Amino acid sequence: MLYGRQMLVPEIGAEGQLKLAGARVMVVGAGGLGCPVLQYLNGAGVGYIGCVDFDHIEMHNLHRQILFTPDQVGQSKTAVAEATLRQHRPSGHFDFAHVKLTRTNAPDLLNGYDLVIDGSDNFNTRYAVSDACRQLDIPVVYGSILGFEGQLAVFGHQGGKTLRALFPSPPPPGNAPNCAENGVLATLPGIIGLLMAQEALKLLMELPVLHNQLILFNTLNWQWRTLSF
Repeated sequence: MLYGRQMLVPEIGAEGQLKLAGARVMVVGAGGLGCPVLQYLNGAGVGYIGCVDFDHIEMHNLHRQILFTPDQVGQSKTAVAEATLRQHRPSGHFDFAHVKLTRTNAPDLLNGYDLVIDGSDNFNTRYAVSDACRQLDIPVVYGSILGFEGQLAVFGHQGGKTLRALFPSPPPPGNAPNCAENGVLATLPGIIGLLMAQEALKLLMELPVLHNQLILFNTLNWQWRTLSF
């Protein structure tokens, strides 16, 4: 049985697997965080997976975005990601769109999903996702990465606070560098992406998840802090 080992976990069982099969999850971004998230949601049996991303594959992506290969450089990330996931699980349902998520289109793109996973890399997109999900009453699994450090949180679940409770306004540009400016170790998106997928699967199966808490994880010295907000 495809999910037999997973269903042996007492907290999951057949009931949990059925919850995953009936779930609809939107992943914002098919980059460093989105790649592992998409692969493991698909592998775990999430029934309906959506994804939005407007980028094309570039050579510098390949060291960390392991859904893609050198011969696919120049192609749409969403098109390649969807094709790869379908190969792995032909029975899955996918709705991938090569489009940039904005404040204007976010409510339409996210409407109808049970959960949104935000793997974007800038605060404009993060606020657009958070505000739309608050309007639509959809929880958000959030992650971010830089260098050796990652962050993880769950927003808006069962009355939980949103991104704006943690960051009421965007930090100054100099205080919010991105990977293009400061770099990132290849393995870090995989580590944080897997943590995001773990929280997402737990949430979908109605298991305990982070609530008004931010995880700060420094993989250089293995320091793990949990902040309440």
